[in-house]
Amino acid sequence: MRQKLDATFEEKLPLLCIIGLGYVGLPLAVAFGEKQKVIGFDTDKQRIDDLRINKDKTLELTPQEIAAAEFIQFCHNPKEIADAQIYIVTVPSPIDIHNQPNIKPITSACETIASVLSPGNIVIFESTVYPGFTYNICVPILEEKSGLTFNEDFFCGYSPERINPGDKVNTIKNVVKITSGSTPETAKTVDNLYASIVEAGTYLAPSIEVAEAAKVIENAQRDLNIAFMNELALIFDKLQIDTNEVLEAASTKWNFLPFKPGMVGGHCIGVDPYYLTYRAIEVGYTPRITLTGRLLNDRMSEHIAKKLLQLFSLSNNSNQNMRLAVLGITFKENCPDTRNSKVFDMIDELISFGFEILWHDPFCSAATAGLNEKAKFRELEELEQQVDGVVVAVGHTLYRNLQASTIKSMYRSDSRTLADIKAIFDKDKMTAEGFTVWRL
Repeated sequence: MRQKLDATFEEKLPLLCIIGLGYVGLPLAVAFGEKQKVIGFDTDKQRIDDLRINKDKTLELTPQEIAAAEFIQFCHNPKEIADAQIYIVTVPSPIDIHNQPNIKPITSACETIASVLSPGNIVIFESTVYPGFTYNICVPILEEKSGLTFNEDFFCGYSPERINPGDKVNTIKNVVKITSGSTPETAKTVDNLYASIVEAGTYLAPSIEVAEAAKVIENAQRDLNIAFMNELALIFDKLQIDTNEVLEAASTKWNFLPFKPGMVGGHCIGVDPYYLTYRAIEVGYTPRITLTGRLLNDRMSEHIAKKLLQLFSLSNNSNQNMRLAVLGITFKENCPDTRNSKVFDMIDELISFGFEILWHDPFCSAATAGLNEKAKFRELEELEQQVDGVVVAVGHTLYRNLQASTIKSMYRSDSRTLADIKAIFDKDKMTAEGFTVWRL
């Protein structure tokens, strides 16, 4: 049974407040809440109502895991967080339509904290930002709104999140945590705090700026590696060579990196590099490689849609009755997160070409926000004999386990072209089953 946070709670550890209870904040709050007093704060009242009954719509934690954090309380009223001694900010750091950092969620969190900030408090940021953001953006807001002096009355730290949505192996407790602080004493406090829950250990960075930079390049590096794979896919497509077969052959070398082509969406890889490029341009350097990789990855959904148009032997004027089943719309497998999903863009392109789209995803409902309203949700069994082509866009385990006969039953003719974008099926076996298979 969850404990109340009152004066009778005998504990020497500081009262924590986690600001933002999404994919990052909730697992963090629960990890701490198993050991010490924690206030979980989010401005979304419905989110708080759900968490109070141990319900997590992100599916990162089970009801049992949330309930096990008996020393955590959830709230949406800023007045209820005034007694906290350490605040940890885990709000999103998205980009706008111009691929510029949208810092409003972080600045709003700073304003909320500043309204209750007290002498001796520490504010730790986990949100992905560019180097210098904590000092240049967050600290001035905290000082101005609170009337307190930085590094005299209050202190700051930065410990970048390393949450991988849907990953039940690399969780917060078994991934090394980078820590940092605005003074040597604060850095030690921050490091000791995270060391109390992270079994894999911590890495104390020499400065907040180093910790900020380390985070933003982690995803930029992955973005560039995937961009190279996508460029290879474009080249090999013109050479009529199967990219996956090339990668399988190359991977026999011990130091070949196991990246694959694909649509790069989500809130990390498809977003974080823009924070780095924004800061680089701000200080007078144009990061050409990083921006080129981003541009290439952002355009893959368009390339795939045009390839599907070609694949199904259609022209812009002859495909009005062509119906496709798109399996999977989230940005990655086994996760309900649709933020910045490039499958949405692919569907928009396909509809613009005249395709009728029926879609399915085991993690999303028919009322998924942001998806083209012309695309219609169907349960898997409702797709039987309904489509002229199947596009497997996301490698959910459910789809990986589908029998060829189940996929075959979806077609309303004997011509069965299968677009296996994530290459989750054995191409030879599916070909033997009568499918014409295309993989990115």
